[in-house]
Amino acid sequence: MTDKLLPWLAAQMPEALRWLRRMVEINSFTTNATGINALGSLTAECFADLGFAAESVPSSEPQHGSHLFLQRKFGVGKPVLLVTHLDTVYPPDEEIRNNFHWEESPAEDRIYGPGTVDIKGGTLLIWMILRALREFAPDVFEKTNFIVAANASEEVMSADFKRRVTERCPLGARAVLVFEGAPRSGSEYQVVISRKGRAEYRINAHGKGAHAGSSHAAGINAIVALASAVQKAAAVTDYADDLTVNVARIEGGTVLNRVPHEAHAELEMRAFDPAVLQRGQRAIEALAVNDPALSVDCLGTTPAWASTDSSLELFEHWKSASEKLGLSVKTVSRGGLSDANYLCTLGPTLDGLGPSGGNAHCSERTADGSKLPEYVELDSFVPKAALNVLALMKL
Repeated sequence: MTDKLLPWLAAQMPEALRWLRRMVEINSFTTNATGINALGSLTAECFADLGFAAESVPSSEPQHGSHLFLQRKFGVGKPVLLVTHLDTVYPPDEEIRNNFHWEESPAEDRIYGPGTVDIKGGTLLIWMILRALREFAPDVFEKTNFIVAANASEEVMSADFKRRVTERCPLGARAVLVFEGAPRSGSEYQVVISRKGRAEYRINAHGKGAHAGSSHAAGINAIVALASAVQKAAAVTDYADDLTVNVARIEGGTVLNRVPHEAHAELEMRAFDPAVLQRGQRAIEALAVNDPALSVDCLGTTPAWASTDSSLELFEHWKSASEKLGLSVKTVSRGGLSDANYLCTLGPTLDGLGPSGGNAHCSERTADGSKLPEYVELDSFVPKAALNVLALMKL
């Protein structure tokens, strides 16, 4: 079958790239609700020929666009979730300022542009996979309850999306397949089997304002208090346990002739093991114990996605498929977050199933090439689509 599948997929590339270009040319920054909804409509149009009906579901946050669910009514049993998202991290003015747009580079076999690999390229890969199943495995295509689930705000929040997905999968999912991009080394592709969890905190330092020249001794410097707390927070990092603390933002004070009365720092921590993450959280929260100058607020948490036996069993289908194609796949764990962190409770989960590329979340380009924007590797679409097709047939 592979001798027919690969050239057939290659023949689909011109049409796939036409759809992808149209998607990339729509700005879909997370809070650009108009752009998100326009992309959702275009995505629904793209999948309509496959018989997928579109359901647009408003986000719980009014500044975000609507989530998109595409489903055929013929499949039975627990669904196979094919997960992507609609939003990108680039505001419209950033795309204009950095002249960041669809740009084909035949010499590099790349396409640069916002969302090319994160994750509009993944959306088009799902489209290619489903078309190939309809062509080469119509029985699988007709009888499998596929749901294409596209998050409107994955880059900032996924809890709302999880609720919407769970409503449509009350009995769970047969498999949760997330089409974030993944790097490769030659013909070796990565499949993600776990991701770190995250906790976000704000440390507040409360001082006492005073005139810096005439009443300095009467003041309590909030920035000095915060500086000590920030050092202690950063020291919670423990690489041996894959626990990281990133102090990402700090602010305080007003003018130079005033002892600053308040200062704030924001940080995030990540770990694969929920117990390790909780240990780190306790350490951060302890900073304010017995110190009236400090308070600590938890801004939010994201659950870890731990590797499970069921996900490893699911991965065996991809491993078997890679052998048929003369490729290789390996399992990896990632520190970054995705919808898999939230949806993994619905069933065995794999991630990184999208095309290969690089520089996600980057829009800058320098003349010396030291900075390049996001791109997708064109020659990764066909082998990655074939890999997923054969694995889904096994599933």
